[in-house]
Amino acid sequence: MQNPVAKVAVVGSGISGSVCAATLARNGISVTLFDSARGPGGRMSQRREISEDGRELLFDHGAPYFTVTNPDVLSVVTEWESRGLVAEWKSNFGSFDCFTNKFVNTEHQERESKKYVGVPGMNSICKALCHEPGVDSKFNMGIGKFEWLEHENLWSLIGLDGQHLGHFKGVVASDKNIALPRFTAITGQPPPLDLSLAPELVKLHDIPIYPCFALMLAFNEPLSLVPAKGLSFANSKVLSRAQCESSKPGRSSTSERWVLHSTTEYAKDVIAQSGLEKPSKETLSKVGNEMLQEFLSTGLSIPQPFFMKAHRWGSAFPAASIAKEEKCVWSEKKKLAICGDFCLSPNVEGAILSGLAAASKLKGLISTLYYNL
Repeated sequence: MQNPVAKVAVVGSGISGSVCAATLARNGISVTLFDSARGPGGRMSQRREISEDGRELLFDHGAPYFTVTNPDVLSVVTEWESRGLVAEWKSNFGSFDCFTNKFVNTEHQERESKKYVGVPGMNSICKALCHEPGVDSKFNMGIGKFEWLEHENLWSLIGLDGQHLGHFKGVVASDKNIALPRFTAITGQPPPLDLSLAPELVKLHDIPIYPCFALMLAFNEPLSLVPAKGLSFANSKVLSRAQCESSKPGRSSTSERWVLHSTTEYAKDVIAQSGLEKPSKETLSKVGNEMLQEFLSTGLSIPQPFFMKAHRWGSAFPAASIAKEEKCVWSEKKKLAICGDFCLSPNVEGAILSGLAAASKLKGLISTLYYNL
C-alpha cells in the first residue's frame, strides 16, 4: 500500500485546476481543491436558468467547445470520451459578414478539426475531475491570503472570511487574478498572493486580458434560416461569435438555445463606462439588448427570444502567454505552481497542458511530500 502523501491545495476548479487536482490524486497525493464559486468549471461552466414559464434552460456560456492538437492532451481527452464525459460536436460552422450580410466559409465538421464538448455540459469534465478519489473539493470558499510559513516550510491558507483553511506542503493556483491589482479592483481586498514571495512570480505581473460579454438566448422556434450551428462574425463591432447550444450532443432540444459572444472592443467600451465592479442589472440589460439587436440585424428573420440574459467575463481571455516553455510558473523552493491558459495558449487545450505541467512539477517532489501534519 502506498504511503499517504502530504496535502496539496489547488485553488480554482476550472479545467486547468481540475486536471491538475485529478492528476495529483491519481499519483497518491491528497488534494484539497478550493473555489469561490458554487460549483466547478470556471469558463467551462454551464449556466442553469429558469424561464418565466418555468422551463429549465442550460447554456455553455463560457468556452463553447475545444479542439485538440497535442498528443498528450489527445490521450487525456480520449480517456474522457471513453467515460462519456466528452463527445464530438458534429455540425457545420461558418462565418457571417455583417458588411455584406452574407455567409462565407460555411464548412461541414469533417473538413475541420474535431470539436469536443462536455456531456451533458462543458462543466461535466470539471465536475468529474473534482470528485476523483483523493480530491476533497470545497466550493463557496474564496482564498483571502496565501501565507508562507518559512520555518515550517508550509503554506497556510486563509479564507476571505478570515477562517484558517489548513496547512499544505504545496499549492497550485489557477486564477491569475489572485496576485494582481485586478483582484482589488473587483473585490476591494488586497490580492491573496504576494508576488514578492518567490522571484518566479514576477511573470504574473500585470497579465493583459481581453474581456467579453455572453448573451444567452432561447427561442420557441428553430432559427431555420441560419445555415450553421456555430458562427464567427466579420465586420461587427458588437458580436464575435455565436453557437447553437441545443445542437450539441447530450443537450435538450425542447427549445432552441443560442449563446452570443461580444467583441473585445465592445466589452472594453462597456467596462470603461461601468467599471470593473460586478455589472448592474441595468448595464447587463443594455448590453443584452445591443447584442440581440446586432444579431437581429443580420436579416435572417430571427424571431424574438422568450428568454434573454447577459453575463460578463471580466478576464475572459489572456492577451499574452507567460510560460510557453515551462507551461506553468513554478517555484521549487516554495512548492508553488501557477497554471492556466495564460501560461501557454488562450484556449482549453492550453489550460489542460498547463494543469498537467503543474501536476508534474509536484509529482516530481513526491518523496518530500509525505504527511507530517
